[in-house]
Amino acid sequence: MRMSFALTFRAAKGHWTVNLSQQCSRRSTGLFVPPSPPVDPQKVKELQRFITLSKRLLVMTGAGISTESGIPDYRSEKVGLYARTDRKPIQHGDFVRSAPVRQRYWARNFVGWPQFSSHQPNPAHWALSNWERLRKLHWLVTQNVDALHTKAGSQRLTELHGSMHRVLCLDCGERTPRGALQEHLEVLNPTWSAEAQGLAPDGDVFLTEEQVQSFQVPSCARCGGPLKPDVVFFGDTVNPDKVDFVRRRVKEADSVLVVGSSLQVYSSYRFILTAREEKLPIAILNIGPTRSDNFACLKLDFCCGELLPLIDPH
Repeated sequence: MRMSFALTFRAAKGHWTVNLSQQCSRRSTGLFVPPSPPVDPQKVKELQRFITLSKRLLVMTGAGISTESGIPDYRSEKVGLYARTDRKPIQHGDFVRSAPVRQRYWARNFVGWPQFSSHQPNPAHWALSNWERLRKLHWLVTQNVDALHTKAGSQRLTELHGSMHRVLCLDCGERTPRGALQEHLEVLNPTWSAEAQGLAPDGDVFLTEEQVQSFQVPSCARCGGPLKPDVVFFGDTVNPDKVDFVRRRVKEADSVLVVGSSLQVYSSYRFILTAREEKLPIAILNIGPTRSDNFACLKLDFCCGELLPLIDPH
């Protein structure tokens, strides 16, 4: 697969151009979706039976459910960030300690935000929202920070790693909408312009050091402290109270379905260990191997948005 992606932002004119080109040897289900076989009717029946027998289903989703909405992930073979570039995600410690790191991050996020925030739920998100409405889904836990489950109407939801749609002050803890920060950044940088090549997960883009040097970053309007997206960066930990809350939801469940996650990150994998301790049946829908395949009674390698809408949640 060959891919090219270009973003141009000029703050003075408020002008965006997005160019996408794709050549691939398989059906086009999304620029960042790894190859997968067509849905197998027999496997649909097996997942249908799993869902039908579940009365208190807990679903855990990862980046693989959102690639079909056009958001790249980190680990997918050939199309994930690690496969496409040598870039590494920002580290929590670097962000907290370094003002230049925060400047670089917010400049890149400023360019990427309009595109990232415009992504919409795909059929997999809508299917899970419908399961909740029909009382099939007991709780939904997502590792994603894109708010697509919220856009789809899910309410029995824990955003394990937070949401890019909120901003957190590192000093006073005040949370504000990310859209309001975008407006503030535009006011502070009326003549700033940048071109980016490449899109990363979590609304990030790639810029040169020279491009970010003149970018102005605001402080918290309440206390003057540094601002951070309300997400768990690499190297940080999930709030213990949130971990305990999710663990209780797992223990209340009678089955677990993993959707679009390789479970490589311990923050999510630990809940699979809890499910195994509780002797809960586990099904996994993910293109490619996961850390918990040996624990699963059912493993499915298909596109989430193609398979989940086929399941009757009654």
